[in-house]
Amino acid sequence: MSGRLLAALVEPPHDLEGRAPEPLADPLADEDLQLALYVCYELHYRGFDGVADAWEWQPSLLALRGAIESQFEHALREIVGPVSESTAPEESDMALREILDADDGPSLSLYLAREGTEQQMLEFMALRSAYQLKEADPHTWALPRLTGRPKAAMVEIQADEYGGGRAERIHSDLFARSLEAVGLDGEYGAYLDHIPGLTLATVNLTSFFGLHRRLRGCLVGHLALFEMASSIPSRRYADALRRLGWDGATEFFDEHVEADAVHENIAAVDLAGGLMAQDPLMSTDILFGAKALLVLDRRATEPVLARWAAGESSLLRPLTPVAV
Repeated sequence: MSGRLLAALVEPPHDLEGRAPEPLADPLADEDLQLALYVCYELHYRGFDGVADAWEWQPSLLALRGAIESQFEHALREIVGPVSESTAPEESDMALREILDADDGPSLSLYLAREGTEQQMLEFMALRSAYQLKEADPHTWALPRLTGRPKAAMVEIQADEYGGGRAERIHSDLFARSLEAVGLDGEYGAYLDHIPGLTLATVNLTSFFGLHRRLRGCLVGHLALFEMASSIPSRRYADALRRLGWDGATEFFDEHVEADAVHENIAAVDLAGGLMAQDPLMSTDILFGAKALLVLDRRATEPVLARWAAGESSLLRPLTPVAV
């Protein structure tokens, strides 16, 4: 499916042939489905060299994307489970912390800080590149869909993500420079062919929430928990880089230790709590989005650590380092 899609995209926009994808046993782990969905979503971001911008809204491509998304959402709701209880706005912070505290998944950051090898750190950086090189962009889709207090809170968070008006401080650019500092390619999309479907699913999740207005509460919950859960792992990743002798690659993670500690309260109280106050029915979507972040991150992390424990690579193909 992804091969046919990529072959079609290099041609002028036209109606795509073929049927909707057959039902899959595990869409969230399927390499072909996750790559096809990522490609469809990328047309709404920076696109691809040699692909016409008009593909972005081509009706048959949107129909294909919708069919893929249907499988994606069904599998997601099954694995995350329902969030049945509504939450009062003043309890937003506590409810999100309960979700975070209940997560007993393996810690990639702790492993890398304590014992990760140079090769494993490089693989981690490549895995993270699919999201970090578009950091903040998927969440920004929520801005025109919010009003008042939650909108102001999101603007405050996103302004920092985009460097506070300073191009050299944009977080995605900081990550690109970290990639280059360890000898990897900082170009946007450079490692797409290396990244497994389970990791692509974590990126597709954010795009899925962001591109659907009906899921704006899920996107807010995703961002809120992301900010709440980021500071400590970022410190560990910076420690891992320093332990391995890559002191010049820590700026991105050092920035998130400080920034996300500030964002944490804004995201939990003003953003999530503010949206709950405006629309109490949003509370279940907000908590679902938060839970979905942790569930998919856990599914992506477990096979990475298992492969490393077996002395194998976590990537689909070997890395080719570039000159530092």
